[in-house]
Amino acid sequence: MATGRYTSDLEAGDRLGPVDVVISPFQVREYCHANEMHQDCFQNPANPIVPPTMVHLEKLRFYTLYCPEGCGPNARVHYTFDVRWHAPVRAGQELVVEGVVASRHMKRGREYMDVDITIHARADRRLLVEYRDTVCLSYREAAKDAA
Repeated sequence: MATGRYTSDLEAGDRLGPVDVVISPFQVREYCHANEMHQDCFQNPANPIVPPTMVHLEKLRFYTLYCPEGCGPNARVHYTFDVRWHAPVRAGQELVVEGVVASRHMKRGREYMDVDITIHARADRRLLVEYRDTVCLSYREAAKDAA
């Protein structure tokens, strides 16, 4: 596994986590303010609902923990994501987050990397969220030719 290096160094099969996480009400409110999500369910309850797009932060948490040198010489561009919520996630809930680099593949001269992330309730390991994130890595061949 690529640790202490770049996200672009991750290879298919690399495992990320498990990591215990508790998302605070403050984090939800700040995230929602930044994204102009002003609905009461995100702002007012003591334990607000975690918005679906906030799962991106768990991917970034993995990258920070396992690849602390950042994107690296081969930068990544967020390409697409697919998230399936099996149950609501609430701020303050104890969670376990795990990930795996599902694949790296070439398409039209560009390299892509798929990372699958799951979020479970810590108490009973109930699956709450499944998330697939796809990033486009820079043109590796073009980078080699320029060097």
